[in-house]
Amino acid sequence: MGKKKIKNAYDPTCGSGSLLLRIGKEAEVANFYGQEMNRTTYNLCRMNMILHDVHYSRFDIRQDDTLEHPQHMDMRFEAIVANPPFSAKWSANALLMNDDRYSQYGRLAPSSAADYAFVQHMIHHLQDNGTMAVVLPHGVLFRGGAEGHIRQYLIEDRNYLDAVIGLPANMFYGTSIPTCIMVYKKCRENPEDILFIDASQHYEKVGKQNQLRPQDIDKIIRTVKERTSIDKYSYVAPLSEVKENDYNLNIPRYVDTFEEEEQIDLQKVAKELQDIEASMKATNDKIADYCKQLKIPTPF
Repeated sequence: MGKKKIKNAYDPTCGSGSLLLRIGKEAEVANFYGQEMNRTTYNLCRMNMILHDVHYSRFDIRQDDTLEHPQHMDMRFEAIVANPPFSAKWSANALLMNDDRYSQYGRLAPSSAADYAFVQHMIHHLQDNGTMAVVLPHGVLFRGGAEGHIRQYLIEDRNYLDAVIGLPANMFYGTSIPTCIMVYKKCRENPEDILFIDASQHYEKVGKQNQLRPQDIDKIIRTVKERTSIDKYSYVAPLSEVKENDYNLNIPRYVDTFEEEEQIDLQKVAKELQDIEASMKATNDKIADYCKQLKIPTPF
């Protein structure tokens, strides 16, 4: 975002509050808001806020199902972050089409995957000058049906999608699937294009998990700020190109990471095999000579 002071930050699936507290490390946040369905985690989040010196008057964390029973409906936020449960099931109740969060889209996210329901919820709460970033599975980039309809509406009609950042696989506990960060803004500085970044090969393995190193994070941030196309890493795609791709956002369509295989010199390989064969013959001859001197049978 580039802001040093933020009026308020919100996470609709706040868990223990780590993403909200991360924003607090990067900028001065006046107030924090969040919602969490699990009661134990909800209490842990409130405890975390206090342990990180956030006064109780500066945070409002609620416990309930965000999609079915949102607790901050009349509020708008300058910064929104979330790592929702991937492709979670939800009711997709037709009555929700009367809900301000979903009514303008004409479709609800499928009951088998609530990913875009969370996106729609977050968009509803985003201030006109705000930025939201949400971690999602790659399926949201290309799946069709209702999700394809919502994705196209967000790009073609609203023009809210600002960037798509592909992350390494196996980054999160409980799942090894590759994920991405989708960045949305209602008032975009670059309304004619969408930035794609493929950071999936830039990480280190820590135990069983893959982890972004500080230099990997810095490269992502720098690329987002400078909004540049880098060979095999990032690409600034005009909206016309996204339209030509039927609003399919699959990252390999935009960032070519294909590496040509090194040409194999067959003559060189044949010569190396001949040399190995000659070396093995010389070794066998020596062994046969030793066996003869020792008057024992050869092993071959």
